[in-house]
Amino acid sequence: MHLKPFRAILLAAAATLLVAGAAQAETIVFVGNSFTFGALSPVWRYRASTVTDLNGEGIGGVPALFKLFTDEAGLSYDVSLETHPGIGLDWHWTNGFAKLDKAWDHVVLQSFSTLDRDKPGDPALLADYTRRWADTFHARNPAVDIRLTSTWSRADLTFQTQSPWTGKAIFAMADDLSCGYGQAARGSPHVKGVVEVGQAFSRAIRTGVADANPYTGVPYGQVDLWAYDNYHASAFGYYLEALMLFGGVTGKDPQSLGVREQAALELGFSPQQTTALQKIAHDELAAPPQDHCTAPTATPPIAAPPSAAPSR
Repeated sequence: MHLKPFRAILLAAAATLLVAGAAQAETIVFVGNSFTFGALSPVWRYRASTVTDLNGEGIGGVPALFKLFTDEAGLSYDVSLETHPGIGLDWHWTNGFAKLDKAWDHVVLQSFSTLDRDKPGDPALLADYTRRWADTFHARNPAVDIRLTSTWSRADLTFQTQSPWTGKAIFAMADDLSCGYGQAARGSPHVKGVVEVGQAFSRAIRTGVADANPYTGVPYGQVDLWAYDNYHASAFGYYLEALMLFGGVTGKDPQSLGVREQAALELGFSPQQTTALQKIAHDELAAPPQDHCTAPTATPPIAAPPSAAPSR
């Protein structure tokens, strides 16, 4: 056989394999607000070139962390995001519908930090728009995997600003959010489940990995899960969120990413911090589901920080 035709055949075969590999990538879109795009942290613009920001704002955020985790795990995901600060799923319905109305393989929905800006703690608006979006995505792809992200307790609304959670245990708000997201998920047959990010935050606090009250100072050996406003998450908090989403969507164990996980290295985490956060995500994903609509918020003793783990 002549070399030139043989080389052409090899090149054509390689091109076919590349096209086939690209076609096998699973599509996923993250819909949310600043809690998804990583506001007030280095995660905000992190690896923005690796994901598709449907609004063209150059955001990497938690979706970019998710993308890196899937690459490290040998998975193929085509990751997109549609985000805007300070809004819920109702805003996306009015302003982002044309960008999102597509046949996605996976959809992750995250709404306003108090469920409803005007009625804090009320899940009715979330449930309404979860159902609308789920019906829309299911109509485009009946096999779509739709999940909700239940977010974390805001320290500002627990310790400072007047709210339904003022003066309660730091876990109370996360429990109420979990209840609301659970109700929203059960309101649609097309929603597969809820990724309990807020419960992972609570677990990190209960086990002494993270500080419970940033207003009193962060003890040595603990991380601060909140940004400087004690509302948004810190890089540690967004990393934990991304670990939960990675495990929840792919079914992979976050601990499989290991102590040399690239994002943790680039964000400046210590090995102890990286493995501690990965273990929290693993344990929360493996925990039996809880109904926080009926169970009262428990306030067990909070573990002391491990002395071997450097603080932030």
